[in-house]
Amino acid sequence: MVLAAHPNPSSPVLSHFSLAGKTALVTGGTRGIGLEVARGLAEAGAKVAILYTSTKPEDADKTASEISAATGVATKAYRCNVTSQEEVESVMALVTKELGEGTLDIVVANAGIATHHPGLEYTPTQFKEIMDVNLNGAFYTAQAAGRIFEKQVKEGGRKGNVVFTASVSAILVNVPQKQAAYNASKAAVVQLARCLSVEWVDFARVNCVSPVSNHVLISEGQGADHESKGFIATDMLDIHPEEWRKIWFGMIPGGRLCEPAELKGAYVFLASEASSYMTGK
Repeated sequence: MVLAAHPNPSSPVLSHFSLAGKTALVTGGTRGIGLEVARGLAEAGAKVAILYTSTKPEDADKTASEISAATGVATKAYRCNVTSQEEVESVMALVTKELGEGTLDIVVANAGIATHHPGLEYTPTQFKEIMDVNLNGAFYTAQAAGRIFEKQVKEGGRKGNVVFTASVSAILVNVPQKQAAYNASKAAVVQLARCLSVEWVDFARVNCVSPVSNHVLISEGQGADHESKGFIATDMLDIHPEEWRKIWFGMIPGGRLCEPAELKGAYVFLASEASSYMTGK
């Protein structure tokens, strides 16, 4: 097994971050972290497919058009239910053919949901819903990408790149909200990324981002402890009670929430040749 080499490691450093000529796909790409990741990848030069489920089609198309107009690269929205393996396979094949003209380079498995229930009160349906989207959906997305990447390499094409969005909740217990299912799903995503990075080293790099408000944990969350936690300012937080938000702010060393756009550089780094010797992180 051989990790793909950087094509020109001696080139000027900013060129290592360029995604020009590449095609990327982001699940959950019409809002929150996914939207900013899609924007960042496009700003770095990649054509981007943004996948969505609950967003209105006209709103998703408008978002894609705005990114394309701002960056000058093709961006297109595709509806996809990530809990359906068949649908994920079908949409990813369409993106590869339609937007990538036969090639896919980068896939960000970002779609996720969160609910809050005491552990003793979770119903099977509530627990399954979280796992279906956050874990199964992430796996189906990576699996479909992996099959495309493996085929590309066998045919003499480029190796691929998978980036998962996990969470600091994979290694810390959030309070005061009770969200054992969400935390467990994100911990599973981190381990999934590690496993696939070893299995797929011949045809893809696989890495994982666990966002926090004061820094971004890559893989194992090195440098973090139980005092260093935080939150990203997405619409996931808007529904929570004010008393929860007050508790959170008292636990954030940086004293503020993180704007989703502050994370896009980490994803561009992992999607680009700037991280060519990084996999399983």
